[in-house]
Amino acid sequence: MTRFYATTPIYYVNAEPHLGHAYTTIVGDALTRWHRLLGDDVKYLTGTDEHGLKIQQTAEAAGQSPQEFVDAIAPKFAAAWERLGIANDDFIRTTEPRHKAAVAELLQRCYDAGDIELDTFAGKYCVACEEYYADDELITVDGPDGSTADCCPIHNRPVEYFEEENWFFRLSRFEDRLLDWYAAHPTALKPEHRGNEAIGLIKSGLRDFSISRTSLEWGIPLPWDPKHVTYVWFDALTNYLAAVGFGDGTDSYQDWWPVDYHLIGKDIVRQHCVYWPAMLMSAGVELPKGWAIGGWLLSGGEKMSKTSGNVVNPLDLVDDVGVDGFRYYVLADTAYGNDGDFSIEGFTSRYNSDLANNLGNLAARVATVVMKKCDGIGTAPDPDSPLAAAAATAYAETAAQWDLVQPSRALDATWSLVRATNAHLETNEPWKAEPGPGVDAVLGDALEALRIVAILASPAIPDTAQAIWERIGLPGQVSDQRLPDAVAWGQYTPGAAVTKGDALFPRLT
Repeated sequence: MTRFYATTPIYYVNAEPHLGHAYTTIVGDALTRWHRLLGDDVKYLTGTDEHGLKIQQTAEAAGQSPQEFVDAIAPKFAAAWERLGIANDDFIRTTEPRHKAAVAELLQRCYDAGDIELDTFAGKYCVACEEYYADDELITVDGPDGSTADCCPIHNRPVEYFEEENWFFRLSRFEDRLLDWYAAHPTALKPEHRGNEAIGLIKSGLRDFSISRTSLEWGIPLPWDPKHVTYVWFDALTNYLAAVGFGDGTDSYQDWWPVDYHLIGKDIVRQHCVYWPAMLMSAGVELPKGWAIGGWLLSGGEKMSKTSGNVVNPLDLVDDVGVDGFRYYVLADTAYGNDGDFSIEGFTSRYNSDLANNLGNLAARVATVVMKKCDGIGTAPDPDSPLAAAAATAYAETAAQWDLVQPSRALDATWSLVRATNAHLETNEPWKAEPGPGVDAVLGDALEALRIVAILASPAIPDTAQAIWERIGLPGQVSDQRLPDAVAWGQYTPGAAVTKGDALFPRLT
């Protein structure tokens, strides 16, 4: 059995989960559900990043210890993912013993390789993204009093000047090795235009980066110098290894490693696609097979952030439109890798068009006519139906797009079968015909198409897919179907009881 391991970023617990977090997590969930349909043995990891200066400061401002603070916030992420139907196999917190052991192991390996050295650093630092910036990377922002400030290009907030003795990872030594590796693995970074950005970062020249602090207490001590705690990236990134057993004294992590995909946002490409592979090279650990780099899901044209005040709570939307309606919009509305812009108007339009009018109407129409013309009993599809070719094309293109980590295009391919089935019904108008073999064949075709659509759509809308599966009279779980055999035309079993039920997706106004 093929193993498939995918990860989200671990989310920083200085604030509660928002739509931006939900976006990447739902994409990863749908991707791993697709691989389960393929019969793969899947591990899907998400979790929380709980160390660092930002957490220490936020906890102090709240009158709590850092551990008390993260213990209150981290469960909110786990609860949000459960509410959104996320089928993650593991949830890691960077305060767990298994994670601390993995961090110590990776640090020690890189230190022993001679790639971590003591130095003094002075520079401009953004607390929000835990990153030092050169002067030419900063932006100038005018203050309300007419003053100007050097600001982080991501968060638009003033940077702070830090000077202290740190341990440094000698990233500059890895430029040629990284470029050679990516040249040998041209499809590792998806989509291509985001991958080109990562290569551009390497070609522009690599600076060594600080990996420790003495001014910070909330973190994991360096194994050879415990007065220093490790800073951000050796801590955060190592979670991907910690979750599969790295640092437990065995090589069991190699059962799952290398990871198939790190799903990340475009704002952390430098850390995941430059720092991380160099760290792994130094430690003698195989590099990931791939990275899937998403754009930002904007709100009002801006990246969602607590400081911008434009955060959308995904659970608020779910209460109004249902889990699957929300999941579908997140997956279908924006090509992965591009920026999307969330709006209630855009959401309503997509929901009504694809879900209420197309899929929901198709399921209701088929059930209604089967009940009127066939006494509610499903009929056999025509082996020579024109929908057989439409179904085969829909599967081939759906599979190809999931392989490219393009859920919006995969769903459009699946919905091509929905559209073809609606057109087939409009052409044949079984609701106007007398009961008989002709009507039975047309309705059997539609039921078979719905069976295939339920399978192909289940990674995106699992609850709705199961409801369709049951309403057309099929037993068991749609998630237990296995591709590609399950979508071969002609498998709908006639004689099953078909029910209509409530509207799958009531129209929004």
